[in-house]
Amino acid sequence: MSTLLAAERLEVLILVDNVTDSYSSVPGFVTTEQRGLRQASMRRAVGAQLCCAIHGLSLILTVHGEGGTRSVLFDAGPAAEAVAHNGDRLAIDFAAIEAVVLSHGHWDHAGGLLAVFDRIATGRHSDGVPCYLHPGMFAERGTRERDGGVFPMDFIPTPETLAAHGAVPMVTTEPRYLLEGAFYLSGEIPRRTSYERGLARQVRRGPDGRWVPDPLVLDERFLAVNVRGKGLVVFSACSHAGIVNVLHAARETFPDERLHAVIGGFHLSGDNEAIIPETVRDLGGFGLDHIIPSHCTGWRALNALVAAYGERVVIPGSVGKRFTFAA
Repeated sequence: MSTLLAAERLEVLILVDNVTDSYSSVPGFVTTEQRGLRQASMRRAVGAQLCCAIHGLSLILTVHGEGGTRSVLFDAGPAAEAVAHNGDRLAIDFAAIEAVVLSHGHWDHAGGLLAVFDRIATGRHSDGVPCYLHPGMFAERGTRERDGGVFPMDFIPTPETLAAHGAVPMVTTEPRYLLEGAFYLSGEIPRRTSYERGLARQVRRGPDGRWVPDPLVLDERFLAVNVRGKGLVVFSACSHAGIVNVLHAARETFPDERLHAVIGGFHLSGDNEAIIPETVRDLGGFGLDHIIPSHCTGWRALNALVAAYGERVVIPGSVGKRFTFAA
């Protein structure tokens, strides 16, 4: 399939996120965590039945259209415990997941991968599920500390380890359409803006064992779904490429489709708080109906986005929320 199909409906369930927020009012196309829990299994207000908020991101994307119902897991959060805990409470049918995408090689998106495939395998009796990976994800990475030392990151499961848990590793740098055109997975994201420079203090271990600069996170990719009559919904898990660069790439890939919404972590916290003004300014040039910041965006950027574009456009993500985009 070489075209992106138009979906009649897209459901986005946030399985893992940094934040929990069941009481803030939401627009009609959004279901809060507690409402979703009551639909799934909760019969009494009990703390142990709530989802766990933890630093990381995992989204379950379900498309309904002419090709039937197709589901992709986009990232798997930081730990098996988060996937298992939240999956049980939200009554997730992991066996319905037909493909898994790891957006980039960081622990807070990959830590739950093996648990995901174990749960998929438990409910399926067919061949393994494809897991889309970039070859640059598997180098050991770390963060250069202010004193010159390096704080190492956890390793990403290797393709061999993933295969042992039921995955079919698809390691490639190339863009492709997934599940017969229901989803588009980008290739490496071109860097166009002058201010979006990745992670200034990230390093990776080179062939000689030394730590070398690795700021660009070139293994990062985005997903997109086309909702009939609305346009593209773009998913960017951490936006180390820069969320403005991500949207430029999406618009250039699909010049005949308008951009309807962007969802994910925008990584405008920590060192990247300095580029909040430019990012907020330039997001206005894409004509987005909805901006849904999550995970690593940070409260300063969230406040700036709301101040610039208002609450009808900017809707924060949080664990257990479900967003439904319909034609």
